[in-house]
Amino acid sequence: MSHAAIKNDTPLVIPTPPAGEEDRVAGVLSAIEEHVGFVPDGLRLYSFSPPLLESFVGYISYFSSGERLSPTLLTMVRYLVSWQNECSFCIDMNEGFLVNMGVDIDAVRAARTNPDAAPVADKEKPLLKLALKAVNTPEDVNQTDLQAVHAQGWSDRDIFDAVVQAANNRAFNTVLKTFNVEQQGMFA
Repeated sequence: MSHAAIKNDTPLVIPTPPAGEEDRVAGVLSAIEEHVGFVPDGLRLYSFSPPLLESFVGYISYFSSGERLSPTLLTMVRYLVSWQNECSFCIDMNEGFLVNMGVDIDAVRAARTNPDAAPVADKEKPLLKLALKAVNTPEDVNQTDLQAVHAQGWSDRDIFDAVVQAANNRAFNTVLKTFNVEQQGMFA
């Protein structure tokens, strides 16, 4: 699979908060900018729906806590799902996050065709591969897969969280591709 070429440099829609909810959206976007340093256009797209924006930010906050699954593992899940789904925005964004975490870019890119090469801890690799399998061939996930992940010390909740991260990222990829948000700066 090759990195998808950006199809169009113009988004199909420009996100505008609903009348009367501009301050609500501005508050959420301001908090994102304070935390991340900028507002990713993928999140800005959610300005159309303040409840979905808030829900999505809450979801990101949960996974960003690092409480259960490492930031590197979760970012690799998003990166590889985005690579397989050819979502330029998410590929670039997650690659940047990984580099900022100090992960070697060549190792990140090597994982595109070989998840076993992913720059994550050895105990995280079965969980990463299960998350990828779940979004690609969910009907093939079986007890053997779960046992391999459990053998590395992961709980059912950890497995659930990794699969949800992968599935939600696939959905996010689809939303971005649908509205042609192919790169950061589309709404500048």
